[in-house]
Amino acid sequence: MPEQSNDYRVVVFGAGGVGKSSLVLRFVKGTFRDSYIPTIEDTYRQVISCDKSICTLQITDTTGSHQFPAMQRLSISKGHAFILVYSVTSRQSLEELKPIYEQICQIKGDIDSIPIMLVGNKNDEDHNREVQTSDGEAMAKKWKCAFMETSAKMNHNVKELFQELLNLEKRRTVSLQIDGKKSKQQKRKEKLKGKCVIM
Repeated sequence: MPEQSNDYRVVVFGAGGVGKSSLVLRFVKGTFRDSYIPTIEDTYRQVISCDKSICTLQITDTTGSHQFPAMQRLSISKGHAFILVYSVTSRQSLEELKPIYEQICQIKGDIDSIPIMLVGNKNDEDHNREVQTSDGEAMAKKWKCAFMETSAKMNHNVKELFQELLNLEKRRTVSLQIDGKKSKQQKRKEKLKGKCVIM
């Protein structure tokens, strides 16, 4: 089990081109790019709340290629939670998650307490759909993990995906909301809301 630290490490796995980087960039930076640039490995950080104190959500965006098995094993052994992404437009991409899921089970042992989310991305491309929602749900049930369909392009269910993943963490309380307290700046903004005065 990874050492308790101030980092909460989420690892994103999936075949090449399913939209792993797009999901992560949409969540962290709010951006989307249409062009495909293959990833070797990128890490993004976001401040979150963890057991009533602040910690860093560290998201590792992995390569879709199978050329780096040692990196994959290391990512799994260090990860606290996992997002397994396929594209609803490619049945093959769902099949390619099976060995990754098996490796997570092998390295982590008991995965009952580990947050794992199966994600069908590109659900805005319904006309090209090869994997029905029910197929994704069935696979998630088999793997005893959570399931969600997303669209990084349309920003559909992206923040919800990360929040839901954190909600699955039972060993400590992690949330995208920092301690539920609003910053002074937020409070001030809310106070000023609806009080526009034309000078």
